[in-house]
Amino acid sequence: MSNEPEPLKVNTRGVALLSNPLTNKGTAFTIDERDDLGLHGLVPTNVETLEQRADRVRAQLALETTDLGRHMLLRGVQDYDETLFLRVILDDIVDLMPIVYTPVVGEACQKFSQIYQHHRGLFLSYPDIDRMEEMLRSVPHDEVAVIVVTDGERILGLGDQGSDGLGIPIGKLSLYSACGGIDPATTLPIVLDVGTNNTDRRDDPDYLGWRHERIVGPDYDAFIEAFVQAVMRVFPDVMLQWEDFAEHHAHLLLDRYRDRLCTFNDDIQGTATVALAAVVSGLRQSGRALSEQRVVIVGAGSAGSGIAEQIVAAMVADGLSEADARSRFYLVDRVGLLTDDMDGLLTFQTPLAQRHDVVADWTRAEEGTTSLVDVIENAHPSVLIGVTGVFGLFTEEVVRAMAAHNEQPIIMPLSNPTSRAEATASDVLAWSEGRALVATGSPFHPVELDGVTYTIAQSNNSYIFPGVGLGVRASKATRVTDEMFMVAAHALANASDARELGDSLLPPLSEVRAVSRKIAVAVGAEAQRQGVAPETTPEELDAAVEATMWRAEYRPFTS
Repeated sequence: MSNEPEPLKVNTRGVALLSNPLTNKGTAFTIDERDDLGLHGLVPTNVETLEQRADRVRAQLALETTDLGRHMLLRGVQDYDETLFLRVILDDIVDLMPIVYTPVVGEACQKFSQIYQHHRGLFLSYPDIDRMEEMLRSVPHDEVAVIVVTDGERILGLGDQGSDGLGIPIGKLSLYSACGGIDPATTLPIVLDVGTNNTDRRDDPDYLGWRHERIVGPDYDAFIEAFVQAVMRVFPDVMLQWEDFAEHHAHLLLDRYRDRLCTFNDDIQGTATVALAAVVSGLRQSGRALSEQRVVIVGAGSAGSGIAEQIVAAMVADGLSEADARSRFYLVDRVGLLTDDMDGLLTFQTPLAQRHDVVADWTRAEEGTTSLVDVIENAHPSVLIGVTGVFGLFTEEVVRAMAAHNEQPIIMPLSNPTSRAEATASDVLAWSEGRALVATGSPFHPVELDGVTYTIAQSNNSYIFPGVGLGVRASKATRVTDEMFMVAAHALANASDARELGDSLLPPLSEVRAVSRKIAVAVGAEAQRQGVAPETTPEELDAAVEATMWRAEYRPFTS
């Protein structure tokens, strides 16, 4: 019996077929397909395999001299042949993920208008609020399974990029397909163009977005509401991911819409989940219990608070009361340690602020403020996490203070791109004399120190959101719950075999697709336990996950 897949019936021919990146196979169209679909003369005579076409792209990549050039080349390939693009990525995902996503996507967003070449995704602009549903229905997809949407206000650690922030949803959805097997024909990147407060963008003659200050208040809320209502009408079964919204919107939007449609915020929940997985893996490697740790998080915005809440929930599951778990957290922001007697705390910061009476007798370097070093010297934390976007914030003094109170401190400078990392992996290891367990937000090469090779775990959300999306899709979940992220964290931690000094706290990125499959099964099972997905047997769920995973292989076509 042949393993050849059944031919896919297509309704287009000739140039129209070649112009669609979801159907174009270029020189890989067979002679029979060229006969049937009117392609003779439109492609070179020689028939090639997918691998031969991929080799050509690899040769072209080798000619590029900059990472941005490589990013642009791959984006060009994506715009004419999605299968070829993803095949190239999957074959070298460790080296190419940083090119198509962080850190290089940051520079690509900063120059998005300058390097823009081909339409992809949707630009939903505030002046077109009355056309929202019409614009969504213009998408040439039979089905949309996953939307990633941003308003461009907080792109990575780079701030307000306006509509140029669309590069983030494009990159994110590439990873949904590469890492999680989500069919690229069912993905949709969107930017909500509500203006920009970045005057460099507005004044740039190349800028393609709406040249206006950001709308705020009721006007902003009405625009988001119009968007969500249109999505629910046009794509009722979609999973919507909020991406790179500023902290004053991120939590509010998640809380407002999480019970109205299948949605989550990756900066809050995805970042928190992979961070928890790295912490759990590090504690397992060093033989410590999560419930006994004290945690300092520097950067008290949406990402930092999300990480804290996820670890709090894990500590409670380990047996602590919620009050005891929260007492073990110290959130540090621009003003220093957040305490419960401070004015101006945001709603999501209040439950995480330390009791002021607990820290009243601490020794401080400067009266009236509690610095990061003050917190470390007084609280003796075992985990230090940075999500500030401030390069070099974890100084030698900070790292040595952590190492002075812990045999194996867990230190995680998570900001990206690399230019915004709180510390480099090599500095953290050097200053801790090789004792720190390190995970970073941006990729770093292995570090050689005193005869030991340290493989640096990249605490990258791409370990989490593709598997969550796959699990939601395969299980037909209607909501994304906090419990689904918790099981995703433990599935990721369990996929790591870190045991010895120098081992990565997370599995290698080369295994991310297999890891995503494990996460998907765990997420789907939890969705069933939570009552947000139809019940099946474990075998049926596993088969559904397998059947849902799209593969970067050319399908035979017929008219």
